[in-house]
Formats: sequence, structure tokens, C-alpha cells
Amino acid sequence: MFIALASHPDGVLLSPLDDAGEPAGEATVLARAAMPAEVARREFTAAAADRPRWVWDDTTTWYPLLLSAGVRVERCVDLRLSHAILRNSELTARTALARAARNGWDEPTPEDRAHRREGHRAASDGLFELEPDAGSASAVGPPDPVAEFRLQREAVAASADPARIGLLLAAESAGALVAAEMQFAGLPWRAELHDQLLTELLGPRPKPGERPAKLTAVLERVRDALDAPELNPDSPVELVKTLQRAGLMITSTRSWDIKKLRHPVVEPLLEYKKLARLLSANGWHWLDANVRDGRFRPDYVVGGVVTGRWASKGGGGALQLPKQVRGAVVADPGFKLVVADASQLEPRILAALSGDAAMAEAGRAKDMYAAIVARGAVKTRDHAKVAMLGAMYGATTGESGRLMPALAKAYPRAIGLVESAARAGERGEVVTTRLGRSSPRPGANWRELQAAAYGESSTDADASKARGQARSWGRFTRNFVVQGTAAEWALCWMATLRGALHELGGSAWLTDAPHLVFFLHDELVVHSPAAMTDAVVAAIESAAVEAGRLLFGATPVEFPLSIAVVDSYADAK
Repeated sequence: MFIALASHPDGVLLSPLDDAGEPAGEATVLARAAMPAEVARREFTAAAADRPRWVWDDTTTWYPLLLSAGVRVERCVDLRLSHAILRNSELTARTALARAARNGWDEPTPEDRAHRREGHRAASDGLFELEPDAGSASAVGPPDPVAEFRLQREAVAASADPARIGLLLAAESAGALVAAEMQFAGLPWRAELHDQLLTELLGPRPKPGERPAKLTAVLERVRDALDAPELNPDSPVELVKTLQRAGLMITSTRSWDIKKLRHPVVEPLLEYKKLARLLSANGWHWLDANVRDGRFRPDYVVGGVVTGRWASKGGGGALQLPKQVRGAVVADPGFKLVVADASQLEPRILAALSGDAAMAEAGRAKDMYAAIVARGAVKTRDHAKVAMLGAMYGATTGESGRLMPALAKAYPRAIGLVESAARAGERGEVVTTRLGRSSPRPGANWRELQAAAYGESSTDADASKARGQARSWGRFTRNFVVQGTAAEWALCWMATLRGALHELGGSAWLTDAPHLVFFLHDELVVHSPAAMTDAVVAAIESAAVEAGRLLFGATPVEFPLSIAVVDSYADAK
């Protein structure tokens, strides 16, 4: 049973629907204030197998209202997230939904659109635009969730693989529930410990507009080393010019470029950059803006990156909490933090995705890189790591490029898969993850440049530029299939674990039972009553096994976890 929720002039419209999206009972209108109680009644009076799956336009609109009223739901269909997948997937490319004109369901909010553009730039190195996304069209009238749900069900049924795409939609919608619950519950955060950590690293909190004392002291060392008493190292242009005047051949202020230099300024400049980054990203201003009532409430954007990875909204930076401040994350009295990290996830995903028997054998080891060395593919663990990263991210020069032939010889199917994805990208084609999320197409400028490189008036420079752009897009598609499938594994991991934690908690409310509070690509944190941590650890491990089974069936690849039960997040690693 599905029940669609939609705004109505008199409150909220509840429409029972069958599996095809057709009416399955009489629709009712409730006052908005009465909606949470009705949802709770339908959730809690039904047996687990008969609980409805709630259909709504956007989880971020409806679920926070329910959580605030003390109502948790088991399942939902997030129509906007699902629409984005179905609109762009190669598995549904021939369906009516994919072929329809752009409409209100293709319109993300302006804030979400900005985050998606950021994800596009990250994915494509910012070298060229993508095919115009769904947000480029104007909305046509208010979206009808019932009609959209029916169209989505038709698209799944008519897809090239309903089971795969159906699992992806369910996982994406479950991820939206997880994200809302993590924001509601919040990550326990001790503001006084955060202030103490900042004071130890930077010095006492300065007056507005001033630098902390320890940061100022490091800055003076930088200025002395460069004989530049007025240098502002926060200005990349000014810093580069000052370094060049000191005789250093450098054109950027990236830390890895600075590390290559031989000069007394290197050590204090790297220290300054690290401390300045801490101050700007997670300093006192961040603390004041993001921690309330002992909680940091991450604001995730589910599917905010084109590969399906999550992004985060606002200045909270949920996806980049540095180790320097993790000591402020402390479990509540009577609780523990259970921190789980999926070890070497993307290489294992590649092994399972490609069906490479030899790499799958390495994927059964706790340390996959050591297993690659044991096979004789490369000589050292560092070589194995560099070669695998090169295979997945397209590094063809330097140490990675030198090691690639040996890796390809040892694991031909795995390397062949990413090479094939890269060639497809170079041709401007689409690639697709295990469950059916497809990559975007490059934009018109990319296609025009590729076409111009082979025209009658083309020059060698045109051809060289076109080849460079094609290779760059190939690096994106090479990684898309691996990173996107890893994101799908993580979604299935969290969705399975969410259900298991709810069962462990029994009738207890969300925040009184074990509950997810933080997620970072391949790492998650559960806030659990201390007496239940053994059961939580077992649930986390079982959920990882189930995620592998859901995606790959009976794969020999294992997905081992590093799990720590701690009072402080800083003690997890």
C-alpha cells in the first residue's frame, strides 16, 4: 500500500494508491495539524509488512514535520529524487518519463541547484559545462504527486532492468529518511571542548577582524622567511608573487606544490595554511553558527553530487569535519559512539563490479593492497595503492602510469572495465552504475570543440585541445562507475542498518534508541546506549554484508569494516 501526501487548500490530501499508482481507496483531506497523528496511526497499527510506503514530493519538506511531532516512518518514496534518477538513467531512456518535456519535477530549489552545480564541477574538473540539467527549465504548474508516482511506476516497469532501478530508487528514498533523521537527532557536540581545542591550536579567541595569537606567530615566521613584513598569505595572488620574488618557481598555493619546494618558508607556510583552514572552516564562527543545544545538525543533500554521493548545505561542512575538532564530538552520558569505516571501499567495489576473479580474491583480504602485493602485481603496498587510485581516477603519468601495465596484466577485467568507461567518456557517451544511475553528458561547448577538431579548418592546436578535453571527460566517466556504485553500496548499508537499529530500539523513540548521527562517504557514526553497543556492532557488520549481496549477489568480494566503540569521535582512529 502506498499513500501519497500532498498539500491541499484545506490542509493535507492523503491518497491511497496501489502498486501501479492507481487509486486504492478514498482520498481524504486532513487539517495540517492533524496529519502527524494520522500518519502515526497508520504506521503503528499496521503489521510491519503492511505499513504504508509514504509518497511525497520531497522528504525534506514532509519528514522533519513528522519527526518534530514524534513520528517516525518506515518507508517512503521521494518523488523528486526518484524523478532525477529516472529522467537521466540509460535504463529508462525510452520511457515516457524520460522523453517528456521538462516540468516542475525537474526543478530543484535554487540552493540545491547550486550544490548540484558544485558537484558537477567537482566531477568534471571544472573544464567544461555539462548538458543543461533539469533545473534549467521553468516549472509548469504545481507538481501532482499522484500523477508523477504513476508515471514513475510505469518507467520502472518499462525499464531495461526493473529490479536494479527499483532498488536504487528505494535506497535513494531511504537515504533521504536517514539524512532527515540525522539532522533531527544531531551529532553530540561539546562547545566548551571545541573552544578548548581551538585555543590550544590557535590561541585564545581573538577580537573580530584579528588573527589568533598562535596563527599570528606562525605568520611572522612566514614573513621573516620571505623577507615580506606586510605579506597577506590569505591572498593566493599575493602569496604566489612573493614566493616568486624569493626565487621559487611556483604558480599555485596548493599544499602539495609548496611541499616540493626547498626553502625555509615551507614548514611555517604549511603550518599557517593548516591553522588558517581550521580557523575559517571550523573556528569560533563555525561553532557559533552550527552548534546549538549540544548538537551539530548536519544538513545533507542526498544525491547532491552527480555520482550519487551526498553533498551538504550551508556552512556546516558536514562532509569535512577535520580531526582537529573531532575531540568535541562526545557521546551523551550513558551512550557510546560506534564509528564504522568501510575499508578500501572503492577498490573492492571495482573488483565486485567487474567480476575479475583475481581481484575478487584480493578483495577477500582485510588489506586488499597487501593482497595485491602478495599476488606479485606490484612490489610494495604503496605501489598497490597508487596504482589502484590511478586506475580509478585516470592518472596516466608518473608513478601511477608506470605501474598501470602491471596492474592491467594482473587484473585484466577490472582494469578493462574502467578503461572502457574512460573510452566511452572520451566519445561523449554515458556510463551507468551498478544499479542504474547514469552519468550526465558533456555540454554543447564540449561537443562543438570535439567537432571543430576534425573540420577542414582545424589546426593542430584545436586537435590537441579537443584530445585534452576528451581525456578529462574520460577520467570523469572512468571514476563515475566506481564512485557511483560505491555510493549505492553506502546507501544500501545505511538503509539496512537504519531498519536494524529501529528493531533493536523496540518501542523507544529515535533518539533514545541506537540511531545514526553522521555519515561521510564510507564512514558512519551511531549514537547508542552503552548497553547495546555489541548488538549495534553486529548490526553494522550484518548491514555491510547485506549491502554487498543487494548490489552484487553472491560475490566473493568482502567489505570489511573498521569499527570502534568510543566516548569521543577523536578516539575512533
